[in-house]
Amino acid sequence: MPSIVKILRVVADPNRLRILLLLKGEELSVAELQEVLAMGQSTISTHLSQLKQAGLVEDRRTGKSNLYKLIPAEGSPLDQILTRAKAEIPEAAPDQAAMRRVLRKRQDKMRSFFDSVAGRLGKDYVPGQSWKGVAEALLRLMPPMVIADLGAGEGSFALLLAQRAKKVIAVDTSAKMIEVGRDQAFRHGVENVEFRLGDMEEIPIADAEVDLVFFSQSLHHALHPERAIEEASRILVPGGRIVLLDLVRHRFEEARELYADEWLGFSEAEVETMLEKAGFTGVQTSVVHKEPETPQFQTLLAVANKPI
Repeated sequence: MPSIVKILRVVADPNRLRILLLLKGEELSVAELQEVLAMGQSTISTHLSQLKQAGLVEDRRTGKSNLYKLIPAEGSPLDQILTRAKAEIPEAAPDQAAMRRVLRKRQDKMRSFFDSVAGRLGKDYVPGQSWKGVAEALLRLMPPMVIADLGAGEGSFALLLAQRAKKVIAVDTSAKMIEVGRDQAFRHGVENVEFRLGDMEEIPIADAEVDLVFFSQSLHHALHPERAIEEASRILVPGGRIVLLDLVRHRFEEARELYADEWLGFSEAEVETMLEKAGFTGVQTSVVHKEPETPQFQTLLAVANKPI
């Protein structure tokens, strides 16, 4: 933990306090901080450099930029200072509102990508989409049940699940994807699939409404994967299950532009931690597929239970 002297020296500047308040809740890039704070790039970069040197923030590379976040230290002097600063700095509330607008723009960029490819998914190449991985997951299902398919896209997987489920609720943020999915269900006479427009971090499903939650190559599109998993726990009945298929962490940065990926996959340890933090038990993970072609995407399968 940084010394109190270092903390006091760094937070003496109100603008650095504003930055810390923003980074306490979200990972943000320099460009996003510029938009929120209306400051120049060099000014923000200087502030971030000083905050890093003091050991208060950290960053990670994502595509062509870095995302910065506050290093958590609950109960520390900094935590107490930020609590007071939130109430005393007049710009704090407007900053939070501006940040939410910036994050919506980030989500809109992702959504526009999926709108543009609606109707083509399944025909074009999608990293990590393997029938072997799907088959591995299906073997662990316990039908009949009510299933939520989160980040369902055009609903191909939801229609597959519908063959054995009582009901499938397919959720996606793209209105065009939902439209394509509903059309597919109608054309194939599938009546037990319901398509709902919504975000996997604010799922339009009531508490304890489903028996099984499925993330099929969708969690790496979430801005906050841990929130999506917490939401999955909320909509599950006690004793329900979560099944997650996603990419193993990789270094193919082009995926951010090619497929609107927010995260470059996850390690088994990261998935286990997120599931356990959300209260799931009996977590099982395994790598179920590796593509032979470069960049050799691998598929991670995770299964866990919501306690009764």
